[in-house]
Amino acid sequence: MSIQLLPALTGYLGTVEKKFDLINWQRKSELNKIADAVTAALHTTGKAALIYVCTHNSRRSHMGQLWAAAAAAYYAIPAIATYSGGTEITAFNPNAIKALQEAGFKISGATGQPNPHYSVVYASGADPLITFSKKYMDKPNPTSNFIAVMTCSHADDNCPFVTGATLKVATPYEDPKDGDGKPSQDQVYSARCEQIATEVLYTFSLVQSTLRSTNAQ
Repeated sequence: MSIQLLPALTGYLGTVEKKFDLINWQRKSELNKIADAVTAALHTTGKAALIYVCTHNSRRSHMGQLWAAAAAAYYAIPAIATYSGGTEITAFNPNAIKALQEAGFKISGATGQPNPHYSVVYASGADPLITFSKKYMDKPNPTSNFIAVMTCSHADDNCPFVTGATLKVATPYEDPKDGDGKPSQDQVYSARCEQIATEVLYTFSLVQSTLRSTNAQ
């Protein structure tokens, strides 16, 4: 059965796909490194794994993981596995969950627990992703042959070397936590969600383009 991205996510990504020009060239140079590593892994092993890392594995790293899964489905790139982790364990933040739900992900879970496990549906024909706060080296994350994408400066500074990673790239984002409890809270989370979606989608657009060029030769 083929993987079909949920219609709401298809529409959302179709909108952010038009915003690639808003990404500055310095940022694109880092995203290009991720795309090149994904493409190389697909060519050499037939699969690629990415772990999005932020200190608390609460907001930005989860957004990175989920948008990477959605972007791979959007561009019909097979054999992409996405994960997230941190250097500490907290919980998947409810405000981040809300922003992702409003973007089109179907997220459900037992919210009353200290560190709930959530089931995330992003496409038909794909198993739901199970998300919760964990350290980047904890199960079910891979321990080798993965690309580490650092989504916050603190985690990048405190993990100069990520054990098992074939590549470590820093693409830090401002913490939407700064909007917590403020009138602008929802807008702050929505903006960060869109920024991460745009940059992750741009990355996978490069992968798709390279794969198409290779297949056409």
